[in-house]
Amino acid sequence: MADRTFLNWPFFEDRHKALAEELEHWASKNLAGIDHRNVDESCRCLVAELGAAGWTQHSGAGTGEVLDVRSLCLIRETLARHDGLADFAFAMQGLGTGAISLFGTLDQQEQWLPLTRSGQAIAGFALTEPQSGSDVANSTMTAVRDGNDYVLNGEKTWISNGGIADVYTLIARTGEAPGAKGLSAFVVPADLPGLEVVERLTTIAPHPLARLRFSDCRVPARALLGQPGAGFKIAMSVLDVFRSTVAAAALGFARRALDEALDRVSTRQVQGAPLFDLQMVQGHIADMALDVDAAALLTYRAAWAKDSGAARVTREAAMAKLFSTDQAQQVIDKAVQLHGGDGVRHGQKVEELYRDIRALRIYEGASDVQRVVIARQAMAAYLGGM
Repeated sequence: MADRTFLNWPFFEDRHKALAEELEHWASKNLAGIDHRNVDESCRCLVAELGAAGWTQHSGAGTGEVLDVRSLCLIRETLARHDGLADFAFAMQGLGTGAISLFGTLDQQEQWLPLTRSGQAIAGFALTEPQSGSDVANSTMTAVRDGNDYVLNGEKTWISNGGIADVYTLIARTGEAPGAKGLSAFVVPADLPGLEVVERLTTIAPHPLARLRFSDCRVPARALLGQPGAGFKIAMSVLDVFRSTVAAAALGFARRALDEALDRVSTRQVQGAPLFDLQMVQGHIADMALDVDAAALLTYRAAWAKDSGAARVTREAAMAKLFSTDQAQQVIDKAVQLHGGDGVRHGQKVEELYRDIRALRIYEGASDVQRVVIARQAMAAYLGGM
C-alpha cells in the first residue's frame, strides 16, 4: 500500500485530501487491466471514463476560475501509480487546453472547455517541430494573416494525442519580431482541411503520438489565443503550470516501484530468509524511500507556490521536474534489480514502469534543459540581490 502520510503535509487543504482519497478508491476499482496494445482506443475510453467520473473537470478552468495545481498533481500521481496510460489520458486534457484555460476568450472557453473537461473531446498541444524540440523560439511553422483568416503551413512532431485529438493548441510564427517574440498561439480543430496526420510514432511506452503537417490550413482570426506575438509567453506559462504535474507523474511511478520492491523483498526467500534481511537490500530500499519523499517535497512545494499566487514558478517547477523524473528512473531501476530476472520480463509491473518513466525525462523540457533553467534562475536571483 502506497504511503499516504504525505497528505498531512501543510501543502494540502482538506479538499485535497478528500480528492486524493476519492480518486484512490475510483482508480482501484476502474484501472486494473487497461489494454496497452490498442493505445488509440484505450485512450479514447480512458478520457471518456475519466470525464464521466468527473476527474477531467480538474484539467481546465473557465472564466473566473483558476487551475488548482495541487489537485492536478495529486490526480497525476495517483493515476500514474495505477496505470501510466491513464495518467497520460488525463494529463493531455490539461496540457492540450491549458492555454485556453489561461488565455482563451470567453467564446473559446465556452466552445472547448465543457467538451474537454467532460471527456467528450480529446485535446493535444502542438508545440514541438522536427528542427526545434526544446528550442521553441526557433519554431518555423508559419501562420500568415489573410483577411479574416490565418493560413498555417509547416509541421509539428512528437505531438501527444496526435491522430486522435479533436482540438490542438498550436504555436506558429506570425512574424511580429524575430525569435520568441514572433510566435502566436491558436486553437485548431483537428478536422480542418489541410491538417494531415502524416506519421504515427511508436515508442517504448505506448502513447498516441504523431507528426502533423499543415498545408494551407485556414483558421479564422478568432482562433488566435491572446495577442499576436504572445505565443512563446503563452507556451511557457502553460509549461510553468504543467511541468510540476510531470514531476507528480514521475512520483507516482516511483511510489509504485517502491511498493513493488517492498512486496518482492518481503516475500522472496534467499537461503531460508526474506531478501529484505540482506543489509545491501535494505540500503537500496532506504535510498528509494528517500528519493520518493524528496521528490514529493519538491513537487508539492512547486504546486503550492503556484496555487498561493506566485506569478511564475519557473525555478521551483524545473527543480521538481528534474529531480522527480531523474530519481524516479533510479528508483525504478533499483526495483527492477531487486526483482532479478522477473524485473525484465514483459508483463511485470516493474518492467512496464521502466518503459513508462523514460519519456518523462525528455518531454516538457529535457533534464539538461531544466539544469540550464535552474542555473539561470539562480544567477538572476544572485545578481538581483547584489
